[in-house]
Amino acid sequence: MADLDGDFESAESGASETYPQQCSALRKNGHVMLKGHACKIVEMSTSKTGKHGHAKVHLTGIDIFSGSKHEDICPSTHNMDVPNVCRKEYQLNNIDDGYMSLMDENGEQREDLKVPANDLGREITKKFDNGETFNVTVLKAVGNEAVIGIKCQTS
Repeated sequence: MADLDGDFESAESGASETYPQQCSALRKNGHVMLKGHACKIVEMSTSKTGKHGHAKVHLTGIDIFSGSKHEDICPSTHNMDVPNVCRKEYQLNNIDDGYMSLMDENGEQREDLKVPANDLGREITKKFDNGETFNVTVLKAVGNEAVIGIKCQTS
């Protein structure tokens, strides 16, 4: 009988960060894991079956967090990992020491996301400094989170 009294340092919710999908079922503007990066598919092409083999799918994707380009080739009948991508909007309440104070629609607060170090981050800071009220869109996948957009609030 196995000893089940082991120490568990962390517990997962049971939801996997990725799920398998047949390569031929992937579509442009969908998401896929390319070389360990969560990517949005920007280009797909399928080669014909050869004398001894499967049709191959050539995928080109842009990393949803860094913007870098990744490519991969996979037989159309094989499975590829697809990231579970979650998009959520938060109201920006404050910026303190480079971190954003955010509130979701349920009133839950979080202060663990940094202002992005890019043009979007500069736009967020400028709008906040001007006293504007707006939401930020946060994308979450495979353990990463990033602010990807701004949305003006409509009252």
